[in-house]
Amino acid sequence: MQRSRIIPIDHQPPIRKVLYPLTAFLHTESAGGILLIFCAVIALVWANSPWADTYTALWAIKVTVGPLTESLLHWINDGLMAIFFFVVGLEIKREVLVGELASPRQAALPIAAAIGGMVVPALLYIVINAGGAGGAGWGIPMATDIAFSLGVLALLGSRVPTSLKIFLAALAIVDDLGAVLVIALFYTTNISWTALSVGIGLICILIAANLLRARHPLLYALLGTGLWIAFLQSGIHATIAGVILALTIPARTRVDTGEFLQRAEAALQEFDNAGDEAPNILTNGGQQAALRELADLSEGVQTPLQRLEHALHPWVAFLIVPLFALANAGVALTTGLRETIAEPVTIGVFIGLLFGKQIGVMLSAWVVTKLGFAELPEGVRWSHLYGVGWLAGIGFTMSLFIGSLAFGAGPLLDAAKVGILAASFIAGIVGWTILRLLSSNT
Repeated sequence: MQRSRIIPIDHQPPIRKVLYPLTAFLHTESAGGILLIFCAVIALVWANSPWADTYTALWAIKVTVGPLTESLLHWINDGLMAIFFFVVGLEIKREVLVGELASPRQAALPIAAAIGGMVVPALLYIVINAGGAGGAGWGIPMATDIAFSLGVLALLGSRVPTSLKIFLAALAIVDDLGAVLVIALFYTTNISWTALSVGIGLICILIAANLLRARHPLLYALLGTGLWIAFLQSGIHATIAGVILALTIPARTRVDTGEFLQRAEAALQEFDNAGDEAPNILTNGGQQAALRELADLSEGVQTPLQRLEHALHPWVAFLIVPLFALANAGVALTTGLRETIAEPVTIGVFIGLLFGKQIGVMLSAWVVTKLGFAELPEGVRWSHLYGVGWLAGIGFTMSLFIGSLAFGAGPLLDAAKVGILAASFIAGIVGWTILRLLSSNT
C-alpha cells in the first residue's frame, strides 16, 4: 500500500500570525456588538409595549441554584456577569503581557486617553449632581462599552485603519480595568471580614497553583466558584472575583515552540509510518498514539489563558452580554419621560458620556503626545482620534452595570438608563458619521 505523503504546513506571513488573535477577537466583539444593539432595542420595545408587565415579571422569577435562591435578574447581573468580568480580566492580563499595553511607550496613548475619558465624565457628572440624590452615580459615565463601540467601528470595515481599531480596543480594555477598580473601591456594601478572609485564602491558593504550574481548567473553575461565593457573601461585588481569578490563570506554555515543532514533526512521521499497520484508524494503534501525542503537544504549546479566552469569548459576546442588555436596557419611556429627561442624573450621565468622553480622550492624548511620551498610531490622524472619542461615549454594558450598583431598582436607575441609552445612541451615530466622512475623503 502506498503511504500518504506528509504535506508541509503552509507558513503564513509573520504579521498575519501576530495579528490573528487580535483580528479574531475584534471579529467576535464586533459581531457581538451588533447583537447587543439588537437585544437593547428588543428590551426597549418590550418594556414600552402592552406586554410590559411580562418583561418585569420575567426577570423577577426566582431561580434556585444549590443553596442560593435569587431572581433571574440577580443571577444574570451577579452570576453570568462574573464570567464577563473573568474574560475582561483575561484580556487585561494578555494586553499587559504581550499586547498593546506591554511596553510603556506603546501603552501610553491608550492609557492616557482612557484615564482622561474616565476622569472628565465623572467630574462633569459630579458638578451637575453635587449634593443631590443622584450623587452616587458618578461612576456611570466613566465606562466605554468595548463590544458596542467595536461593533459600530466594524460597520466601516476596511475603510478605517486597523491601528485605529487596535487603539480603541486597548482604550476600552484600560477603561474596563478602571471600571473594575471603581466598582471594587466605591460600590461595595458592608464588608463581612470572615467571608473576605476566606476569599483572600482562596486567592492565595490560586496564586500557589499558578506558581506550581497547575494548568487544568477544572482546578481553577472550582477554586474560582468558591472565590465568587466568598465575595458574594463578603459585600465586595461578586463579579470582581472574576477579574481576580483571571489574573491568576497561567500565561506560560508547557511546551516551547521549538520543542513543539520537533516533536510534532516526529509524531506526524510516526502517523505516516503506521499507515501499514491497519487500514482503519480505529484499529491502528500507531496512528492513535501519534494523534494522542499531537493532542498533548497542542495543549502544551498553548497557555491556559489563551485557551480559556478563546473558549469563553463566543459565550460572552453572543449570550451573556446580549442577555444582560435584554434584562437591563428595558426602561419605560411612555410615562413621565419629560420629567425623567430633566432629572440631574439623566443630564449628568448624558453630558458625561457624550461630551466628557471625547474631551477627556482628546485632551489626554494631546498632552502625552506633546510631552513626547507617545505618538499617534501609524495611519491614524487626529481627526480619526476625534471620531473614536465619540465612540468612547458608548457606555452601555458597564454603565448599566454600575448604574444598578449605584441606585438599585427605582426612578434614579431609570433616569440613568435614559441618559445611557440616549448618549450611547448619539455617540455611536456621530462617531460613525465622522469616521465614514474621513474614509470617503482619503
